[in-house]
Amino acid sequence: MKAAKFHHYGVPTTVKGKNEVFIEGAGVHVTDPEAHPYRVEFLRFEPDSPMCDEVKNNPHAAFIVEDLDKSLKGREVIIPPFDATDTLRVAFIVDGPAVIELMEMR
Repeated sequence: MKAAKFHHYGVPTTVKGKNEVFIEGAGVHVTDPEAHPYRVEFLRFEPDSPMCDEVKNNPHAAFIVEDLDKSLKGREVIIPPFDATDTLRVAFIVDGPAVIELMEMR
């Protein structure tokens, strides 16, 4: 299996960001990390967002993986896989105190 490739650093915020996109199922507005010089994604959660507190309250590192299901084996999953977009499937894990997003591009 290929090594995971860094994609972005996610930072929760309460400030509306430029060109946010709303991910309805997650109840979160996100900015485009590819438009940021340091690949930072800002996340602004709706009050009724179903995302867990670990993700709402902590920054996370995000990595692209070849096979999300294989990458989750033996990991502490805090948000199981879901379709963030038509072309992106994600899940969140914790590794010690670190929150990590694993992303599978379709």
